[in-house]
Amino acid sequence: MSDAHSDEAGAATTTGDYTGKVTVGGPADTRTLPGLTVTKVAVGPADNNAYLLRCPVTGEQLLIDAANEADTLLRLIGDAGLATVVTSHRHGDHVQALAEVVAATGATTVAHADDASQIPVPTARIVHDGDEITVGRATLRAIHLVGHTPGSIALLYDADPAAPHLFTGDCLFPGGPGNTFGDADAFVTLMDDLERKVFGPLPDTTWIYPGHGFDSTIGTERPHLAQWRARGW
Repeated sequence: MSDAHSDEAGAATTTGDYTGKVTVGGPADTRTLPGLTVTKVAVGPADNNAYLLRCPVTGEQLLIDAANEADTLLRLIGDAGLATVVTSHRHGDHVQALAEVVAATGATTVAHADDASQIPVPTARIVHDGDEITVGRATLRAIHLVGHTPGSIALLYDADPAAPHLFTGDCLFPGGPGNTFGDADAFVTLMDDLERKVFGPLPDTTWIYPGHGFDSTIGTERPHLAQWRARGW
């Protein structure tokens, strides 16, 4: 595994081990997976994570959540360009840089059908549960998780089924599911989807990349499912 940090926010240079512990204004953190490179950077006043995925064979790039700080994101994208930008869900803190990034790169916008109409930049490609999104020769699968918003999606990269990688947006964090804003029905729906579509089929080795904060694994979070259910958030 090749890992990276940077001397300047948004510019990665190889050194040390990937941790996923990025901070706003600090260095990006990069790891090289089989068939895919993942670079994580924190941006904006809400401490959002944005993830730049790169196919090492073709050089094609995909961004998950153009959340904020367009200059930081465009510096990260660099001269290689950007083919696709996926918005994990419609909340405003995840789309503040979307218009500027799309204008600068011409990237195709992607979002779930149930959130697309609330995103302030037109969505060129609508996706549903199970749809595939490619970045070069790598394939991601959209997992629709209802509760944080109606059209939230996670993106699964499972080229190695023994060690998948899951980008969860605001649906799953270290310590619990995403905020359902006091809506008991939405909480139940989100927990049901997480248990059925995430914790059920995916192994404990699955790495979780959330929309805010540090990373985790399915194995770390799995023992707490009953506790989350009981507390209701």
